Amino acid sequence: MRLSKLFGSTLREVPAEAEMTSHQLLLRAGMIRQLAAGIYSYLPLGWRVLRKIEDILREEMNAIGGQEMRMPSVHPAELWQKTGRYFEAGPVLVRFRDRSQRELVLGITHEEVITDLARREINSYRQLPFTVYQIQTKFRDEPRSRGGLVRVREFTMKDGYSFHADLADLDAYYPKVYQAYLSIFQRCGADVLVVEADPGLMGGAASHEFMLINEAGEDTLIICDSCGYAANADSAVAKRKELRKEEERSVEEVATPGMTTIEEVASYLGVAPERTLKAIFYMAGDELVFVTIRGDLEVNETKMANLLGAAELRLALEEEVAGAGIVPGYASPIGQQGKARIVADESITSGNNFVAGANKEGHHLRNVNYPRDFGVDLLSDIAAVQEGDPCARCGGKLRTTRGIELGHIFKLGIKYSEAFGATFLDSEGQSLPLVMGCYGIGTGRLMAAVVEQSHDERGIIWPVSIAPYHIHLIALGNSPQVGDHAESLYREMQAKGYEILYDDRDESPGVKFNDADLIGIPLRLTVSPRSLQAGGVELKLRRAKEHEIVPLGAVDHAVQELLS
Repeated sequence: MRLSKLFGSTLREVPAEAEMTSHQLLLRAGMIRQLAAGIYSYLPLGWRVLRKIEDILREEMNAIGGQEMRMPSVHPAELWQKTGRYFEAGPVLVRFRDRSQRELVLGITHEEVITDLARREINSYRQLPFTVYQIQTKFRDEPRSRGGLVRVREFTMKDGYSFHADLADLDAYYPKVYQAYLSIFQRCGADVLVVEADPGLMGGAASHEFMLINEAGEDTLIICDSCGYAANADSAVAKRKELRKEEERSVEEVATPGMTTIEEVASYLGVAPERTLKAIFYMAGDELVFVTIRGDLEVNETKMANLLGAAELRLALEEEVAGAGIVPGYASPIGQQGKARIVADESITSGNNFVAGANKEGHHLRNVNYPRDFGVDLLSDIAAVQEGDPCARCGGKLRTTRGIELGHIFKLGIKYSEAFGATFLDSEGQSLPLVMGCYGIGTGRLMAAVVEQSHDERGIIWPVSIAPYHIHLIALGNSPQVGDHAESLYREMQAKGYEILYDDRDESPGVKFNDADLIGIPLRLTVSPRSLQAGGVELKLRRAKEHEIVPLGAVDHAVQELLS
């Protein structure tokens, strides 16, 4: 490809709207252009990268028995209503009606569609197991798109689905996908950390995320360097501080004038924060939820939402709490049944004789004990893990970092097959629900993640495997000798099957070198009067600081060695 004919141009200035490095560089290198918020066009250079990523995905998915297919982007709303996700998904799911007033949605994922297909196509255990996948466009109406391709509204995803006769067969297949994903990211040049994750809206028994460590990432990750435990903060667990049990004492009301925070109350009464019970109020839809948790801990709202099965969860307003007959700032878990749904963290079972609100302005209670003094509707681990907490596995110190999710795999189980009545007959003629796994990778996000990880102050540094071209050929000067040698080399390298971008523009050396570094093609060949005088062509790896002169007759051999 001649650069003079390439559609798209490089930009000298950093676009004002671009904050993340990958967003800045992909725009400046002429790889992508924004059409609207979270909606991007891939120009020819960027599209070549994306297609190479897709080729790697196909090769690795095919290697573990995947069959590529294609499903529609527009789905009947009734499919999503069957699973309840039509209501759970919230505004990210775009809903509309066609001219016949049929309700439709834009697919944000394809579990409903593939399960409906499997329901109609599968009837016998002899057809199991099997895996299908697609590389297809999705649309999610994100409240705020950011980071260029890292969080968009329209995006391309590889989503795969496996179907099994039982959980044991899914458990045996899941590690194959896990390993294939590691191979995909390694081949694309992305170093990932695999973490335990929250299945979220997808549901299912277990899931893992493949994360690129990046401080600009949206996900908080919890890591133990001692034993290797790694989890998304949404699902992470830690070893809680055990409190010495005391002899239970009688409840005693004490005055705490103006004291409404844990810190104020604990200091005033001379107790440690972990000897108090914190009260937090949420609205899960229209339901008021009273959460009680030990005073030294914070609530993990994702765990809370999953426990309640709530599509939307928000902090309650003071007037909503007071309207239920509860005193904000002095709320007590005692005597609240019927006023709100009571949810407690497991930490309330560690220790006793806690300080809690008295549900009376300016007063608290000493020596509150569970379950003697109050009951709860739900008791579970809803605590957030914090930096420095002890690891639940080995006791080592946990640390936090940030990451970008590149892939997510799930053991879905029978959630969707039961909703759709997707069954098969086993060897004894018994009708059983299909057992499912689900496996996704966002291709544009993966492209951006590689740039986040592989760049320098001059521009992108593409791995050979997904680079838009392998060789960037530059001709410097206007002499016929340089032009003839560059043209000859361009045609020769093309004939030998090399992917080559030829900068034949009438631009200064500085512009050409800057553009080459910005675009980031792995190998640069420069033909100039100086290189010819030195006996050949200047050869330089994008990652290297120095170049070398290679005789014209040895260019092919040198290129083969370097690109391998």
